[in-house]
Amino acid sequence: MPTKRKSKGAYMISAVAEMYGIHPQTLRLYEREGLLKPSRTEGNTRLYTDEDLERLEFILNLARDLGVNIAGIAIILQMRERMEEMNRQMTGFVEYVRSEMLSRMQHGFQQGSAMVPLRRPVVVVPQGKTKRQYQPPS
Repeated sequence: MPTKRKSKGAYMISAVAEMYGIHPQTLRLYEREGLLKPSRTEGNTRLYTDEDLERLEFILNLARDLGVNIAGIAIILQMRERMEEMNRQMTGFVEYVRSEMLSRMQHGFQQGSAMVPLRRPVVVVPQGKTKRQYQPPS
């Protein structure tokens, strides 16, 4: 659905309803169901931000184009929010691991040692032979 927004700002319910060709009661229903959370003025007028409009476009796409009902939309939005949170957590974890590795590598280079301590190799001699008789394959 092409966006009909012009600039950043806040939009009243009548303007949003007109932009998207929906009835204001539909927007009120979406708010009652917790799908949208517009801010309010001191006079209790709903104000929709650009972020609210992006969310509305997603909701309308699910409802109009995919035929998803309100309960399904709520579940999809919850799953989407959880996935975004998991993505933020994974990004944070990757950044932590990256910085920890860099720190340890720099510390290791300063100490003149390897990042992972190395042990002397263990030679396993086949049964029936002594260490002197055993010639490892080259």
